[in-house]
Amino acid sequence: MTFALGQRWISDTESDLGLGTVVALDARTVSFMFAASEENRVYARSDAPVTRVIFNVGDVIDSQEGWTLLVEEVQEDQGVLTYIGTRQDTEEQGVMLREIFLSHQIRFNKPQDKLFAGQIDRMDNFVLRYRALSNQYEQHRSPMRGLCGMRAGLIPHQLFIAHEVGRRYAPRVLLADEVGLGKTIEAGMIIHQQVLSGRAQRVLIVVPETLQHQWLVEMMRRFNLHFSIFDEERCIEAYAEADNPFDTQQLVLCSLDFLRKTRKRFEQALEGEWDLLVVDEAHHLEWSQDNPSRQYQVIEALAEKTPGVLLLTATPEQLGRESHFARLRLLDSDRFFDYESFVKEEEQYAPVADAVTALFSGEALSNEAKNQITELLSEQDVEPLFKVLESNTSDEEKATARQELIDNLMDRHGTGRVLFRNTRAAIKGFPKRNVNLVPMPIPQQYTTSMRVSGMIGGKMSPEARAMKMLYPEEIFQEFEGEDSSWWQFDSRVNWLIEKITAKRSEKVLVIASRASTALQLEQALREREGIRATVFHEGMSILERDKAAAYFAQEEGGAQVLICSEIGSEGRNFQFANQLVMFDLPFNPDLLEQRIGRLDRIGQKRDIDVHVPYLENTSQAILARWFNEGLNAFAETCPTGRMVYDRYEESIINMLASGDTTELDEVIEGSRHYNQELKHELEQGRDRLLEMHSNGGEAAQQIVEKIAATDGDTNLVTFALSLFDTIGLNQDDKGENALVVTPSEHMMVPSYPGLPYEGATITFDRDTALSREDMNFISWEHPMIQGGIDLVMSEGVGTCAVSLLKNKALPVGTILLELVYVVDAQAPKQSGISRFLPPTPIRLMMDARGNDLSSQVEFEGFNRQLSPVNRHLGSKLVTSVQADVHRLIEAGNEAVEEKVVAVREQAHKAMYASLNGELERLQALKAVNPNIRDEEIESIEAQIKELDGYIATAQVQLDSLRLIVVSHN
Repeated sequence: MTFALGQRWISDTESDLGLGTVVALDARTVSFMFAASEENRVYARSDAPVTRVIFNVGDVIDSQEGWTLLVEEVQEDQGVLTYIGTRQDTEEQGVMLREIFLSHQIRFNKPQDKLFAGQIDRMDNFVLRYRALSNQYEQHRSPMRGLCGMRAGLIPHQLFIAHEVGRRYAPRVLLADEVGLGKTIEAGMIIHQQVLSGRAQRVLIVVPETLQHQWLVEMMRRFNLHFSIFDEERCIEAYAEADNPFDTQQLVLCSLDFLRKTRKRFEQALEGEWDLLVVDEAHHLEWSQDNPSRQYQVIEALAEKTPGVLLLTATPEQLGRESHFARLRLLDSDRFFDYESFVKEEEQYAPVADAVTALFSGEALSNEAKNQITELLSEQDVEPLFKVLESNTSDEEKATARQELIDNLMDRHGTGRVLFRNTRAAIKGFPKRNVNLVPMPIPQQYTTSMRVSGMIGGKMSPEARAMKMLYPEEIFQEFEGEDSSWWQFDSRVNWLIEKITAKRSEKVLVIASRASTALQLEQALREREGIRATVFHEGMSILERDKAAAYFAQEEGGAQVLICSEIGSEGRNFQFANQLVMFDLPFNPDLLEQRIGRLDRIGQKRDIDVHVPYLENTSQAILARWFNEGLNAFAETCPTGRMVYDRYEESIINMLASGDTTELDEVIEGSRHYNQELKHELEQGRDRLLEMHSNGGEAAQQIVEKIAATDGDTNLVTFALSLFDTIGLNQDDKGENALVVTPSEHMMVPSYPGLPYEGATITFDRDTALSREDMNFISWEHPMIQGGIDLVMSEGVGTCAVSLLKNKALPVGTILLELVYVVDAQAPKQSGISRFLPPTPIRLMMDARGNDLSSQVEFEGFNRQLSPVNRHLGSKLVTSVQADVHRLIEAGNEAVEEKVVAVREQAHKAMYASLNGELERLQALKAVNPNIRDEEIESIEAQIKELDGYIATAQVQLDSLRLIVVSHN
C-alpha cells in the first residue's frame, strides 16, 4: 500500500471509527487519526486493515465545514487528492476541496451499489446480519450489560456492589468484604462494566507480588480481560515500542514493590494517564499523619492523578481507625481531610444502625428510635412515613414506608457511598469446616537428618532455621540427594494414600508449600498405589495449569487428586471438591486462610473436611497447635491472625527454630486472649448499617433474577452457531454441554477474534463453565461473539440478498424490498452513547407501490417463508427490476426519516430520565452526605450536554437490503 500524509482511509475492521487521516509514517508503521470517534490507530504498513477512500466524478461529497461539492474533476499530487467541482449551496463552480478537509462522518459501501453490481450475498448471511444488528442493539441497551457474561456464580451481594459501582462515572470506592466473599470478582465485574461501556480504557492494577498471577488468571478466565504483567524485564522490552513502557498496553498489572523500589518506573506509571486504578490488599498501606509509608505515598500519587480508584481490603478497621481513615483519604482527600472530624462523624452514625435494625425487624419504633431517625433525616421527610407505620393501613403500605425510611438512611449515611462491606455472618450460606488434626510418629530417617542439620546449621538466622525445620523431607534430601525417596517411609504419605483410597468417590485437594514436594507426592501416589493425580505449581504455564485443573474437574475418568504448591494454587477455586489435605503448614496465617479459601467460598454446596497430618515432636506440631488452639484458624476464618502473629512473632520463630516447647502453652493462651480481644473490637467496630446497605437486600435479588433469566438463551446458541458457520469455523459436539471450535482452512478471515490458533472448548452453560476452567463461557459479551458481530459488520457480510416468496395469493413477479437502516451517533465510546442510542436497526418492508408493511410482516416468521436463489439468477432478477428498486429505495429513504425522529426522541427521553434522575438525586444528597463528589455531579451535567448534541446529530444510513420476488413454484 502507498501511504501519504493527509490521505483519507477507512478501517476494514472497525467501520464505526469514521473517516481516518494519515498523520504519521515511518519505515514500518502508519498512524491514523479518526477524528469522528476521537481514536488513533497505528498499523504495520505491510498489512494495515484499511481501504483507500477515492470519490469519482459525479459523486456528491461533504466538507468538514458542512457544505457539499458535486465532483467534476479529481487531481492527484504526490498521492493526495483534490476534488474540483460545483459547490451545492452557492452554485459556485471550480471550487477545490482537498481530501484532508472531507467530513469525518462520510459513510460508504452502499448495499444497493453491491446489488446492482451483482455482488449478491447468500440469504442466510443477510439474516445473520439482521440478527447481529438486533442482538447488538438489545445488548447495548441492557441495564445488566457487563454483568451477564462473566464466569462467576450469580451471588447477590457481589452483583449488587458491581451494579451499584460499575455504572458510576470514575468510581472511587473501598471494597472491604470479608475473606471468601469475592472482592476480586466484584472488582473484576466493575472493571468489566467500565471497559465495556468505554468509561475506562486504561486500567492499572497494583497488587502484592505474590498475587500478580492470581489476578492475571482471574481477569482472563472470568472476564476475558487480558492484562499484561509489568516488571523490569517487560519494561526494558517495551522500550522498542515507546518511551514510556506503560503506554504500550491498555490493561496493566504490576506489583506494589516494583513501583516502590524503582523511582523511574513509578514516575513512568504516574505519567500513564490511567482511567481506573485498582489496589489489592490496601490494608498494607500504612499511614500516620507524621509518617506515611513509601507504599502509601506511591498509591496516593497514583490515586490523585487517576479519576477512578478501587481499593480492596478484607479488614477495614483491622489496623485501627487511623489506618481506615487513611484509605478513605486516598479516595477523597477533600472529604476525608481531618482525622478528628472523621472520628466524631463516625460516632454519630452508631445509633442510626439501631433504628434501621428496628425498621428491618418490623417492630414498632420507640420514641428514641424516631428521634434518632428524625435527627438524620428532615422532619418533613419522616413524619408522613411515621404516620403510615402507626396507622391501620395495609401491611404492604407499611412495608413501603419502612423501605423508604431505610433507603433514605442508607443513602445519606456516612461512608455508605464510598465503602462496601459484607461479612460472612450477614451473608450466610457458608459451609461448616470439619477439622481433622492427625498427629503421627516421625520417621527415624528424619530424626537423624534433622539432628545432623542442627549441628551444621548454626550460622542460619532463627527465621531461616524455623522455616527450614517445617519441611523435614527437604532436610533429608539435602543429605541423601535429590533422588532419595523420602515418600517411601514418610508416615504422612502412608496416611494420605489410605485417606484417598477410603474416599474413592471424592475429589481430594492436597496443598504443600513447595512445588518439589507436590511433584514428588504425585510420583508417590502413582508409583505406590496407581492413584490418578495431577500437579499444579508455579513452574507451569497457564495452559498447563488449565489442563491440570480440567483433568481434576472431570467427573468421569478425571484425576481424583490435585496436588498444589502454595503459589500454584493462588487464584483458583475448586468448589466442586470438599476434601482438603494440608500436607504441610504455611508460616503465615494469611496463607493458611488462602489455602482453606480454595474450597471454603461462597457457593460451596457441602461442608468441608480439613485434614492436617503432622509429625509429632517437630516444628509442624508446634505450628499446628498454635493455629488450632491460639487462633482457631482451621475451623473459622481468622481476619486477626496476622496481627496476633506480629505480636508473638519472636517467640514463635524461636520455638520453631529450636523445637523447644517450654513457652508454647503460654504463647497459645496469650494468642487466644489477644485474638478474642481483636475480634471483639472488630465486632464493636462493625458498621451494621453499612453491611445492610452493602448486601443490597431485595434489589440484589432482583439483579440475580434478571441475569438468571438471560442464562440459557437459545437465541444466543442459534446465533453463535450460524455466526461460526458463516465465518468458517469447525464445530464438534463434545457432549457435557460443550463444543470444540477450531479454525478451518476456508475461513473468511485469517484469524477469528478471541479464538486461539489451536481452537477452544466452549460452553453456553454457566454451571458447566464454573466447574470447568478449561472451557470458554460464551455469552453475548464474550469476545468470540462481540468480535464475530464486528467482523460480520466490517466485512460487509449479508448487505444485499435476493429471495423468492412462493405465494399463490400474489401475482408472479410481484416484488417487495426489505430495507434495513441503522441510526448511529458517531461519538466517543466514553460518552456513554451506547446506553441510550446504540446503533439502532430500523426495518422497512416496501411493497411495489412504496407502502411500508413492516408492522404487519414480522421478520422471523416472514423469513421462514422465503427461499434463497443463486447469484446468477439473482443478478438477472435485479437487472429486470432495477428501476423499481431505485424507486423503492427513494420511498424508503423518505419513510425512514419519520422513524429516525422517533428514535432520537426516544434516546433523548431515556437519557434525560436516567441522567437527570441521577443528577437530581446526587444534588439532593450532597446537601446531607458530603461523600457526593463535585466531579461526579459536574461529569453528569457535562455528559447530558454532550449526549444532547450527539443524539440530535445522529445519522441514518441504509445498512442492508433484500429483494423479494413472488413465484408460484
